[in-house]
Amino acid sequence: MSEKSNKKLSLFHITWPIFIEFLLYIMMGTADTIMLSQYSDNSVGAVGISNQIQNFIILLFGIVVTGTTILISQNLGAENKKAAFEIGRTSISLNIVIGIALSLVLFISAPFALKLLNTTPELMSEAKAYLQITSAFLFIQALIMTASGIIRSHGFTRQTMYATLAMNLINVIGNYLFIFGPFGIPVLGVTGVAISTVVSRAIGLSILFIFLIRKVKQPIHFRHLFYFPKEHVKKLLKIGVPAAGEGLFYNTQQLTIVAFIGLLGTMFINTRIYVFNLIFYILLFSLAIGQGTQIIVGRHIGAGENEKAYKQVMRSLKIGMFISLMIAAIFYIVGEPLLSRFTDNAEIISLGLGLLLLTIILEPGRALNLVINNSLRAAGDVKFPVYMGAIFMWGVSVPTAYILGVHFGFGLYGIWIGYILDEWLRGLAMLWRWRSRVWEKMALVKTKKQTET
Repeated sequence: MSEKSNKKLSLFHITWPIFIEFLLYIMMGTADTIMLSQYSDNSVGAVGISNQIQNFIILLFGIVVTGTTILISQNLGAENKKAAFEIGRTSISLNIVIGIALSLVLFISAPFALKLLNTTPELMSEAKAYLQITSAFLFIQALIMTASGIIRSHGFTRQTMYATLAMNLINVIGNYLFIFGPFGIPVLGVTGVAISTVVSRAIGLSILFIFLIRKVKQPIHFRHLFYFPKEHVKKLLKIGVPAAGEGLFYNTQQLTIVAFIGLLGTMFINTRIYVFNLIFYILLFSLAIGQGTQIIVGRHIGAGENEKAYKQVMRSLKIGMFISLMIAAIFYIVGEPLLSRFTDNAEIISLGLGLLLLTIILEPGRALNLVINNSLRAAGDVKFPVYMGAIFMWGVSVPTAYILGVHFGFGLYGIWIGYILDEWLRGLAMLWRWRSRVWEKMALVKTKKQTET
């Protein structure tokens, strides 16, 4: 890479639009929660459980997206733009097929999936309505993720931020119309929120495709919609399947723990949803730094600049852990008024504050995981994070959550302790792996230096 391109891909330049984009995504979810909480606490629970199921499906879209981001970054670092464009076309084709297939599966199986999570009777009707409407069009989210990944990999992180801003505005307007019913519009509650979600995603996807064609110069024609060259598909799956394996462990961990919480009662389900709405704001700093670092590390690896990649990760790690600690502490200090925005239930607010206190310990460990995990994948070391995910999520977090949370009756406090042990132990294992520098031999493309020699 030239000195100029390195400057353009500084951590701050890449990360701040990703941070705003993630912030807008989280605000979209929070807006749904706040608006629905004025309508009904049960509606909040119904949407929360439905989104938990959808997140499980969305991670499968990430099989292609993760490989796309890493391969495009490494190819651009190696100055092979032709391969980068071909990978972009392939990823769009794959996620169209995967997205439509999974949308159909989830639409049909929605009632069964909700029962599997011990969804309480008072939540079932609304949860089913929301899940079936949004899942029917979930393929749109697959394409949003793919287009965003391609655009970000080329360094145009502001463009994905603009598309997310548009989605947010449309979603909030739609929620207001269907929940509060101004101008004689029928009050549709959860159904209205589902419609608003689908419409905002469709418009956001249109904006992303405009950026993809005009800014990235990614050629998209009808004949490219079913473009499956074996070489690129193989590489995408080589990265994406292990990455999805880790996501699978995480989401099944979360689904299992949600089922544990379902045994405790609706109040505990709602408390978790409200607290997670706040935790997402803390988490987004680590997510943004992790994503930005992944793009930069991929470019360095493609250019054969391993030492720069190593040092970048260590810098990003210090920044991410410090910021997450500070933000978690601030959220605890102002936790009571924040939780009061969601509910006036004193028991929920008290329990939520206790969980926010534990979150001060949790979040630096999560930052440790996110930064190094993304960096290992960017370097081509895709299997190690999966093994660690299996060991610590299912060997530590889930058993601890059940034993402390359910068996010994510590409830959500016991479940949070399981989260803490998982993140810190797994994060330290990731740090050991990065410092071992085994990843230096795992580049997925022929680097620029190798090409020159």
